[in-house]
Amino acid sequence: MPVLLADHAPVLLALNSAVLFALAIQVLNLGLKHADPETGSLLHIAATTVFYWLLSPLFVEAAFWLTTATLLFCAVGLFRPVLSANLALQGVRLLGPTLTSTLAATSPLFGVLFGVGLLGEQLSLPVLVGTGAIMAAMVVLAQRGGGPQDWPLWALLLPLGAAFFRSGGHLLTKVGFAEVASPYYAAMISYTVSCALAAGAHRLRRRRIAWRSRGLFWFVLAGIINGLSVLSLNSALHLGDIVTVVPIVSCSPFVTMLLSVLVFRRETITRRSLLAMLLVVPGVILIALS
Repeated sequence: MPVLLADHAPVLLALNSAVLFALAIQVLNLGLKHADPETGSLLHIAATTVFYWLLSPLFVEAAFWLTTATLLFCAVGLFRPVLSANLALQGVRLLGPTLTSTLAATSPLFGVLFGVGLLGEQLSLPVLVGTGAIMAAMVVLAQRGGGPQDWPLWALLLPLGAAFFRSGGHLLTKVGFAEVASPYYAAMISYTVSCALAAGAHRLRRRRIAWRSRGLFWFVLAGIINGLSVLSLNSALHLGDIVTVVPIVSCSPFVTMLLSVLVFRRETITRRSLLAMLLVVPGVILIALS
């Protein structure tokens, strides 16, 4: 049994990351009832960063700092989550949530291209079919009504860019593990850079943080949960291939939908939800069995 679990550790860690990220989104949404999205984003990124630094004496070695991997992990922080999230936000503003979510569902495709084309990973037929099923499910979940029709053609690059940079972050993280095999250090460095960028942008907008807001607790809790999610994701990337991990992590919107239906009671089960379930579950099983 331990050998079986070790063989499937990347899949289990990727699933755990998807579940935790979906839970963090739901908790973050509770906080957004008391604050604007920009402030909520900054506070939850900051909470994740502080969480990592508080535990760093247990996981970070002095030898990690003066390495090329540190630069790679810093590079990840330059565009994930700050840049990718902002591109997605601008995409929603110009294209509407439906088209943005649909194009953002191409993240597994970029992950597969990076893994196979740049890292020489093997792409089996089950992984290919499973990835396609998960992407199809994300597209199905995104179709919830039309968005604005009068948008420039270049605006399509916004959600595609968000998907590209998310997958690019996975690639750089995976490459960095060849020198510093520490999922914790990778997460801490990248989030430190992202936190600095988010704080700088918040200051430029001259926004103030309401420290006594009732949403503060939810933002901090979301940040801690998100920190565990990213750590699980990095661990999956460390132990497994990008072509296996990224498609499974990308099914997080499906988990978010399940939590909305079963736990938070914000949504009801629809035909679209059932169809997505029939696509995601076999897709994840195919990737796991491959």
